[in-house]
Amino acid sequence: MLKTLWATVRQGKIELLEPGELLEGTKVLVTLLPDDEADFWLQTSQVSLDTIWDNTEDDIYAQLLKK
Repeated sequence: MLKTLWATVRQGKIELLEPGELLEGTKVLVTLLPDDEADFWLQTSQVSLDTIWDNTEDDIYAQLLKK
């Protein structure tokens, strides 16, 4: 089962921000987040929004509104 734990880097070491039991040898995946998380999430979601809003299949609705 996957579990997400928040952490920060201090003096080159990753420190958990909440208690979490990590057994010796546990494999982890580290994702770096920009200091301004709002920008990160806006940029990440923009791709999905562009896919939804910018597609030719929805052009039919624009044509219906013109009638």
